[in-house]
Amino acid sequence: MLAIAAAIVFGIAFLFALIGTSIGISTTALLALGLCLLALHQGGIGTASAGAWQGYRRSRARR
Repeated sequence: MLAIAAAIVFGIAFLFALIGTSIGISTTALLALGLCLLALHQGGIGTASAGAWQGYRRSRARR
């Protein structure tokens, strides 16, 4: 989910850079926010399905 949010933030930053506008926050700040979201995603934060997969593997091993 955080990777999707990062993609949206990167898209908005890209559009702002192309148009040359600003809404009070710089393009660099948006890029930093996108990188933080990607880092959290890579760290396992916001991935709800990871715990479900581990439970599935354990239940399959018992059979």
